Amino acid sequence: ETLRKDAPQAIGDYKVLSARDYKEDTIKNLETGEITSTGLPASNVLYYDLNDDAWVCVRPSGTEPKVKFYYGVKGTSLADADEKSDAMGKAVLEMVDSMK
Repeated sequence: ETLRKDAPQAIGDYKVLSARDYKEDTIKNLETGEITSTGLPASNVLYYDLNDDAWVCVRPSGTEPKVKFYYGVKGTSLADADEKSDAMGKAVLEMVDSMK
């Protein structure tokens, strides 16, 4: 609910460009404030589009009382992608820790 109410402006070194809330059927462009529909069925999922084609997705577990975070990054090589993935994983954990 914290992330739903207040989308992050950045995650690690990545700027959040838009925030999709599939439960509320909204896509909010964080630069312009424009809100459009996802056009998809309601689901308790948040998805953040980041710069450099990176993304973060958040959803509750269907079987356990926990929240799951998924993310994707692109690199110029496998080594670059691995480095960016490690940094994103740490940034997501820092974001979660800051909400405690």
